[in-house]
Amino acid sequence: MAELIDGKALAARMREQMTEQVQQLQQQGVTPGLAVVLVGDDPASRVYVSMKEKACAATGIFSDEHKLAADTSEEELLQLVEQLNKDERIDGILVQLPLPDHINEERILHAISPLKDVDGFHPFSVGALVTGSPTFRSCTPYGVMKMLESIDYDLNGKEVVVVGRSNIVGKPVAMMCLAENATVTICHSRTADLPAHVGRADVVIAAVGQPEMIKGEWIKPGAVVIDVGINRVGDKKLVGDVEFAAAAERASYITPVPGGVGPMTITMLLFNTIYSASQRLQQ
Repeated sequence: MAELIDGKALAARMREQMTEQVQQLQQQGVTPGLAVVLVGDDPASRVYVSMKEKACAATGIFSDEHKLAADTSEEELLQLVEQLNKDERIDGILVQLPLPDHINEERILHAISPLKDVDGFHPFSVGALVTGSPTFRSCTPYGVMKMLESIDYDLNGKEVVVVGRSNIVGKPVAMMCLAENATVTICHSRTADLPAHVGRADVVIAAVGQPEMIKGEWIKPGAVVIDVGINRVGDKKLVGDVEFAAAAERASYITPVPGGVGPMTITMLLFNTIYSASQRLQQ
């Protein structure tokens, strides 16, 4: 049976270290600040924003919340983003997605200063990732890399198959693995013979958003399986993109759902905010 990569435990260890880093920054006169903007009343977004607020409070990060009405105009939101860009207390800006239909998400994300882009979604950050320059890394893929690091896994020369090609997870995690000298294949819904691609992978990173789409029998014996997916089946049950029980019989390591990659996303958001604050200290 595969060993579990416990994202919840890893996140807790990292947050302890980050609390100490925040205290050290505060002793030098800098308190890391994160601005979170929520437009509308999407239930899932509301819960996620609340989790971010609690995480900031637990680590000593200053949290500046802006909860706006669903009918807030695009121009009003752009004005707020520009105000936060100029606010010296703020090291990171996060505009919670999705936004209401009348607001152009791309325009809003592009308006965030690259110096405060702790979500790693700005074209500047994406370009820097592709060219191997220092940058903010998208939080979920960055969390995946930290999970591999936690088991001392060396990607050098390994075959990595990423299932999913989103700008938020699939593409950036592929770039991060490539930077570690892995040979990377990105698969998606139109990939021919997906089982064959998955079957040759030393590392499978599933981020396609389809419940248990990747069958356990496809997994190469001894492979590492990182399941980014979180899908609700029925009223309560949460499952990943990988058929967990069958995959766990073949893999060497596997992430659970829930309790795997999920806790790492907010942790890396805090990590990026603290990094941004440390850069402010050096200016």
